[in-house]
Formats: sequence, structure tokens, C-alpha cells
Amino acid sequence: MIKKINVKQLRPGMYIHHINCGWLRHPFLRNSIRIKDRKEIGKISEYGIREVYIDTDKGPDVDHSPNRQTLDRDIRKELDRIAETKYSSIKKEPLGKEILRAREIRKEAKQAVCNIMEEVRFGRPIRTEKVERVVDKMVDSIFRNQDALITIGRIKRVDEYTYMHSLSVCVLMISFGRQLGFNERQLKEIGIGAMLHDVGKMQVPEEILNRKDTLNDQEYEIMKKHVEYSHLLLEKTEGISELSVTIASQHHERMDGKGYPNNLKGDDISIYGQAAAIADVYDAMTSQRCYQRRYEPTEVLKKLYEWCDSYNKDLVQQFIRCVGIYPVGSLVRLESGLLGVVLDHGRENLLQPSVRIVYDTRKAMHVIPTYDLDLSRSAKDVISCCEVSERWNLRPELYL
Repeated sequence: MIKKINVKQLRPGMYIHHINCGWLRHPFLRNSIRIKDRKEIGKISEYGIREVYIDTDKGPDVDHSPNRQTLDRDIRKELDRIAETKYSSIKKEPLGKEILRAREIRKEAKQAVCNIMEEVRFGRPIRTEKVERVVDKMVDSIFRNQDALITIGRIKRVDEYTYMHSLSVCVLMISFGRQLGFNERQLKEIGIGAMLHDVGKMQVPEEILNRKDTLNDQEYEIMKKHVEYSHLLLEKTEGISELSVTIASQHHERMDGKGYPNNLKGDDISIYGQAAAIADVYDAMTSQRCYQRRYEPTEVLKKLYEWCDSYNKDLVQQFIRCVGIYPVGSLVRLESGLLGVVLDHGRENLLQPSVRIVYDTRKAMHVIPTYDLDLSRSAKDVISCCEVSERWNLRPELYL
């Protein structure tokens, strides 16, 4: 069947019956082509073409998922339901005090990850003693106050993404594991597996690993090999548990069987692999990368719901309860125009955390002195959206 679709709906493999413009106004030799990769879709967009005709008898049809408006409404209802669930309060160390410790742990963990990556790059065997020591410290810190390490872990530069992503996923997985009720031994093995889940990237050619634009299909297939490399490296490393290896080998598997490297489906993926898939994509999407913008945490949580076929929905709900809808240290705008740094997840409702008011957008000025506002006890103001801190030249972590 011939049908007109928006260029944004194009996917590799689709057959374009007609590009919907004159031959001289597009970059291809013919008006009918099969889309080979994402770069060809990019070329079509660059020429200002907005709609094309596809032939669904010769290639895939568009995804017939619910329309955007319906999807957004359903996701919002689900987040509201989770937000209103009451949780037992865990007594914890004051955030400001634990952040001081967390900064030192982060520094030590970053060095440990860098050392491991260098060992792998030069073909030397992995020595896990330093990783084990720092994971022990991370588990202790998370039991004192998990928000400290999660907040510090969100601070990363584009040029150190590979190292800091491993560290951040480690923190998220330990916190997530605690939320799921795993014991301390399991949490440590989870932490080690998460910190080392991407060591195989050191065996991917540097020109592909450090590409500053989108990979083509052939390069992407090479990049995907990092999971198998990680599995093999950890499997032959002395002292690494099967649980840790599982996290490295399954963090790109998906519930619908469309992941890699083994196309595992549903319960064929362990709960550790299912959890790692969520933590991995959450940190990747909330990080600034050279070829992808940073998404706000709330955007990513909505995406995880939108991709419900790929991720365990029950685990996604538990993950939201773990990190919060508005994570500690994130910058939010209130309907009043005030900007606040989130101080906790929200004792009564995840949509109503406590915030530290730091800036007034109406007056374009810093709020001095800052003051704290518990939104669950304030009927006057609510969060309207997340804000990009760079836009306001603010560093939220300095206000914690």
C-alpha cells in the first residue's frame, strides 16, 4: 500500500515509493529508494523534505503506537498514581554532610574506573581490588543517604562520559537494588558488575568509540560488540561473581526480544539484567554526549513508560520510587516563576518535594538569602517544569 508519512516516521528498511519533490531537489539518483540507515533519513531532512510516500508492500509500515496526546495523558496518570503512593521514611544522614563524603568517594571511584579501563586497553588482566574497596564505600554511603552519591554522579563532562557513566550506573544500581530489597552481598556484586559493565568498550576502535556524530549502521554493529567483550573479560577475571557478569552481559537486552547481543526476551533476562537496562538508559539519556542532548529526568521517565514493551514496567515503577520524579539536586521552576533546587523526593507525594528557592525569574535576580519550601505543605505553589541549570548560570549542587 502506498501512503504518505512524515519524514520523522521514517526508519531504516522502509521503501520510499516517491520522495515527494523534484529529482533535482533531493540527494538521491532515483525518486524510489530503500532507506539503508539513519544517515539517509538525515539527508532527506537536510533538504527540507517534510513528507514522503512509502510502499508498505516492499518495506516496513510506520509504528502504529497510540497518538502522542493519548500517550502523554496515560503516562501522566501513571506518574500521578506512583507519586501519590506513601512510602516508609528511612532515617538518614543529612544530605549536606554526606555530600562531602560522596565527593571523595566519587574521586576514588573515578580513578579506579580509569585504571581498569587502561588495563583493558593495553591487554592487561583486570585487577578488582580497588573496585571492590570503592564499591564497599559506595554501599555504605548509599545506606547513609543515597541522594548524595546520585546527585554527585550526575555531574559529568562530555569528554569523560565513558568513565563517569560506569560510575553513575554503579550508584544507580546499588540504590535501585536496595529499593528492591537485595541484601548487602548482592548490592556489592551488583555494584561491581555495574561499574565494570562497559569495560568492553576499551576493545572497540577509538575512532568509533569517540565519534562526535551519529554512527552509521556498520559502525553501530561494531559498537554493540562491547557487550560481548565485557562478558568475556569479566568471565575470565578472578573474583568476579556470576551476578556481576550477568549485569555486564544483559544490560542491553530488552523485554520484547529486540535487544542485544542475544535477543533475550521476558523472563529469559534476569532481574539484574532488567534493572541494569533501566539504570543504563536513564543515565545515558540524562547525560550530555557529543552526539545527543541531555534529557531532563522527567522526560526520560516518561520515555521509559512510552517504551513499555522494552522495559519491565514493575521495575520502572520501583526505579521512579528510587530516584524520584524530580531527583535531588535537579533544578525546577515553580508556577510562581521561582526556581528551586530539589532537596528530597517528596515525603507525601513525589510531585511535591522540598525545594531550596534560589532564583526569581520574574525579577531576573538571585534569591538572597535562599529559603526552603516544602511543596507538600504549600497550597500556593507547584512545580511547572524542570529547568536546564546552564540557562540560568546556576550550579544546583552548590545549594545542597
